[in-house]
Amino acid sequence: MKIGILQTGQSPRALQREHGDFVDMFGVLFQTQDFTFRHYAVCEMEFPTSVVDAEGWLVTGSKCGAYEDHAWIPPLEEFLRAAYREGVRVVGICFGHQIFAQAMGGKVEKFRSGWQVGMQHYDLTELQAANLTKSSCVPAWHQDQVSTKPANAKTLGHSPHCRHAVLGYEDRALTFQPHPEFTKPFLKDLIAFRKNILDAAVIEKAQESLTHDSDALAVARHIAAFYCQRA
Repeated sequence: MKIGILQTGQSPRALQREHGDFVDMFGVLFQTQDFTFRHYAVCEMEFPTSVVDAEGWLVTGSKCGAYEDHAWIPPLEEFLRAAYREGVRVVGICFGHQIFAQAMGGKVEKFRSGWQVGMQHYDLTELQAANLTKSSCVPAWHQDQVSTKPANAKTLGHSPHCRHAVLGYEDRALTFQPHPEFTKPFLKDLIAFRKNILDAAVIEKAQESLTHDSDALAVARHIAAFYCQRA
């Protein structure tokens, strides 16, 4: 199956030698799946010619806010709406989760309680996936989140600090606020690299969270099943 990655940002260059870019991380996450990838740097105005250029689309994380004034955001939103209309499945991660919600009529805002960083626990029982429970643990890194979901979206995962952590749009789109592609070693290094933008209490809590086991591979298997299910 051909998956098109709509790249909306990059991991810090200082960490790429050790951990790779977001595109590389997704390649590792789905290495047991029969997927081929092509990525498009949409944040640099590189877009596919058609929503049917791939059998499924994946929208990455970004340092940008979905509500910010960037030239590439309106065409990305239109592309995502077109993919939805055509029934080409879309998966969004973090910013991808937010921009898809915004494109479909939802609202994205900065969370009043600040950053959510590290291994975070979510209730993912609505996904009805093996090994995902009321306390599934998945890496996260965000301050923005979906505050109002689109009318056509169903909340499939949540936490005390993220009301709409996973959103499903019929069988056409599935989006996640957390980052299943992040490994704990990458998170550890990212926390150290970004310590200048995080409060000491956030850093301490995030570092402590790294002792928790990750359910990212279970999330990845669910995403793969979503891509591969018959329409």
